[in-house]
Amino acid sequence: MSGRPLPYIGSRDDWEGGSVTPSVVCVLAHNAGAWTLDGTNTWLLHVPGTSKCIVIDPGPDEQSHFKAILAAAHLRDCEIGAVILTHGHSDHSAGAKSLAELTNTKVRALDPKFQLGDEGLTGGDVITIGETELQVLATPGHSLDSMSFLLPHDGSLLTGDTVLGRGTAVITMPDGDLGAYFESLERLKEQVATHEVSWLLPGHGPALSGPTDILNSYVEHRIARLAEVREVVKAGAVTSTDVLDIVYADTPEKLKGAARQSVKAQLAYLKHLGEFTTDEDLTSPLAETLDVKD
Repeated sequence: MSGRPLPYIGSRDDWEGGSVTPSVVCVLAHNAGAWTLDGTNTWLLHVPGTSKCIVIDPGPDEQSHFKAILAAAHLRDCEIGAVILTHGHSDHSAGAKSLAELTNTKVRALDPKFQLGDEGLTGGDVITIGETELQVLATPGHSLDSMSFLLPHDGSLLTGDTVLGRGTAVITMPDGDLGAYFESLERLKEQVATHEVSWLLPGHGPALSGPTDILNSYVEHRIARLAEVREVVKAGAVTSTDVLDIVYADTPEKLKGAARQSVKAQLAYLKHLGEFTTDEDLTSPLAETLDVKD
């Protein structure tokens, strides 16, 4: 068999950022690539008519991007009161400390090495900056430190790289965890239902309406891909290379490294369920760090 094409998920619309709701503006970073899609979405959250705003994921450490973020805040007549990270991958976090120092504020993140100041992040936290309130959700899976944020008054849910505006999230070893990812998708579905969420605001790609359908599609995609991996395992595959060569045969060469790490995450999940055994070290990282600019 070969990897079967799975249904497309997300938006096919062009994306340049901009206002999504009265309280949400995206400042799109100019770091488009295979891993970042149109670029990193830097989200500015602000209740109209109030004096403070929040920046989620400042993106690259580039002065031109900082100027665009500050210009967006100026247009809304608000000061940046906090910089917050969905996770620590460099396309989201590289500019965090520089922007915080520029605006005399703090960086909040789950991983202490990305924090600036004395406050971190924990699932269940409620962050209030001015009149803008965020509820913090722990959503590991894409990475161990992945967090999502509910903007309850606005019906919006910021997902980082747990949900993307196009395609599906990459779950790679050793930082990714497919079991945790399934649990995180269910947690997001609960939030959507409980708080009548209308928008998913991803780390890359267009903002998404119809959040329940999107999240259901994400779960279905993972289940379908796992079924392919199970089929190959039952046919005798014992290494990630065996699975990669069949299920991801059509993957472009520059993406094969990430695909291999994704296969390891899938096999680790099946191993945890008692459906797979191997002598391969499924936790080994890539020899070279993925370049988000490729």
